[in-house]
Amino acid sequence: MPSLSLRINLDPDGRIGPGKIELLEHIAAFGSISAAARRMDMSYKHAWDLVEEMNVLFGKPVVAAQTGGKKGGGAQLTAVGLAVVARFRAIERAALAAAAPHMTALQAEIDAA
Repeated sequence: MPSLSLRINLDPDGRIGPGKIELLEHIAAFGSISAAARRMDMSYKHAWDLVEEMNVLFGKPVVAAQTGGKKGGGAQLTAVGLAVVARFRAIERAALAAAAPHMTALQAEIDAA
């Protein structure tokens, strides 16, 4: 079955898509940028760079990170980060619902070939 992948261009230099949203969801789930990076099989530096890119893109932090120490480190999504994930997933659901009949018809064309 064909699948749909959504990317949203927010300005000429910035966009969000499934990878960045998944990273934010893993940060929320694990409370850690490094744990999220490991889960996605990417370096901590790459994950941190993506978070910083989103911080700049939205003009506010999407993740609040605390450095390690006796109390431990960690990270959590800010209100902006939570809103970005929720909005992206809502747009994704709407796009998938709108595309579903066309995807089915496309699959029928593939199957008929």
